[in-house]
Amino acid sequence: MSDKVVLYDKSERIATVTLNRPDQLNAWTGQMDMEYRAAMAEAEEDSDVRVIIVTGAGERGFCAGADMSLLSDLTSGGVSGSSITGDGSAVREVQLGDDVRDDFKQQYSFPMGMKKPVICAVNGAAVGLGLVHTLYCDVRFASEKAKFSTTFAQRGLIAEYGLAWLLPRLIGRNAAMDMLLTARIVKADEAKSMGLVSEVYPAGELMDKVREYAGYIVDHCSPRSLGIIKRMTNNAQFETLEESCQIALTEMGESLGTEHFKEGVMSFMERRAPAFPDV
Repeated sequence: MSDKVVLYDKSERIATVTLNRPDQLNAWTGQMDMEYRAAMAEAEEDSDVRVIIVTGAGERGFCAGADMSLLSDLTSGGVSGSSITGDGSAVREVQLGDDVRDDFKQQYSFPMGMKKPVICAVNGAAVGLGLVHTLYCDVRFASEKAKFSTTFAQRGLIAEYGLAWLLPRLIGRNAAMDMLLTARIVKADEAKSMGLVSEVYPAGELMDKVREYAGYIVDHCSPRSLGIIKRMTNNAQFETLEESCQIALTEMGESLGTEHFKEGVMSFMERRAPAFPDV
């Protein structure tokens, strides 16, 4: 068994980042924090990767939040917060461009600032910090065994890491306040009904279905378009409609002169799969 707490795999232009402490429901530690950032950086920098999947090992937990033994020690001053969030000494960090808003350069919001789509396969419990990580991904799918909870109000904590801003935008204020104020468990089917996840699959089918979804993006979509659409959509939350329309006009004009646009049109006309160049 690997001693790494985050595993990295690449095949068919899809990178899979797996939290790997299944016996502890993939509870978060400082070491996991550093390895996670390094794995995400590797995927973002590799031109052969077009889509990133984040998941957890096993079928019981995606990430059960911060490791409870560390939280217990924090109450007595036995460890510092860096034991959970890392000490900043990761081998690799995701390098985000100067054009990326500071909003997407915060401690755990950085996946929103990455150019590549980040898809979350929630295989089990995603609570507390684990829930935070799922929400900063672009699209979420869940196993029927998945469970979601904010947990913070039941631990004497607050809505951490931007959750108070993000969760209402994803599922609406009423549903978000329900999850935040009660910290109750939300099962997979309810998560789908409130829009927290896109689809729910049997546990044994989750990764195949998510890879199929990721593979569709790889085979049909321009990586240049993906990065720009992701940036436009995330930035639009801070823009007026007029600003969003003007940015769209500028981006449209620039896209018309690219090889990606030419290939997109020609592949459609010739009734074949597109062969978009790397970016």
